[in-house]
Amino acid sequence: MTETPSPPRTSSTGGTAVAPARRIKMPRIGGAPYCMPDPMVALTNNEIMKHMPAGSRVLDLGCGDGRLLEILRDAHGCRVQGVEVDERGIIACVSRGVPVIHGDLDRGLPEFPNDSFDYAVVSQTLQQVKFPKRVLEEILRVAHRALVVVPNFGYWKGRLQHLLGGRAPVTQSLPYEWYNTPNLHFMSMLDFRALVQQLDIRIVKELPIIKGRAVDRAWAANLRAESALYVLERPETRPNHS
Repeated sequence: MTETPSPPRTSSTGGTAVAPARRIKMPRIGGAPYCMPDPMVALTNNEIMKHMPAGSRVLDLGCGDGRLLEILRDAHGCRVQGVEVDERGIIACVSRGVPVIHGDLDRGLPEFPNDSFDYAVVSQTLQQVKFPKRVLEEILRVAHRALVVVPNFGYWKGRLQHLLGGRAPVTQSLPYEWYNTPNLHFMSMLDFRALVQQLDIRIVKELPIIKGRAVDRAWAANLRAESALYVLERPETRPNHS
C-alpha cells in the first residue's frame, strides 16, 4: 500500500517545504514506489531529450510509465527499451507501446550483453537502489554513455534546515520526511563526482539544476543546485568483475 504523503513542514528559515500533492510512479524497492514531483519529471525529461542524439539505442532504467521513452521513440527516432519493477508502470508502458521488462536494478542487468545500448537513462533512481556503485558499473557495461539525474544533498536550503532546525531537510528534490522517503542514500554533487572519479568514469557534462533550469558551468553549484544531470562515459578499459 502506498503511504499517504505527509503534510508540508515549515522550515526553520520561515518558509514552507513543499510536499508533493501529486506524484508520478517510479520504480520501487520492497513495495514502496519511487515518486517525484510532476514539475521535476518534466524538467529532467526535457533536459535528457536535449542530450539524446536522434536514432540512439536507449535503455531507461526505472522508466516509470514510459512517457520519456515514448517521446524519444516517436520524436527522436530512438530504439528504446525500459526496465521497471512496478507492475503499474509496466502496464502503462505496454499501453503506450513501449517495450519494457520487469527488473530489479540491484540484481544487475543479465538480460543485456555488453554494448547493447548507446545511452542509458537513470533519472532520480540511483539514490534509491541498495548498491549504487555496482548499479553504475553495470549501467556502463551495457551502454557507452549514461544520463544520470540525482538530487543534491548539499543544496543550501537543506543545509540551513539541518543547521538551524536540527532536522532532516525537506526540499523540492528531497520532498519526503525521514520516515517515508524512498531514498536509501544521500549524496551531494561533490560526493557523486568522487564516486565517478573512483570508478574512472568520465563526466562529459555536468548540469546543475538551479531554480527550475539546467545551468551549464554554474558557480557554487554544490551549494545552489537542488539536483544535477550528468552525462557520463565509461572508461576505455572495463573493470574486471571476475
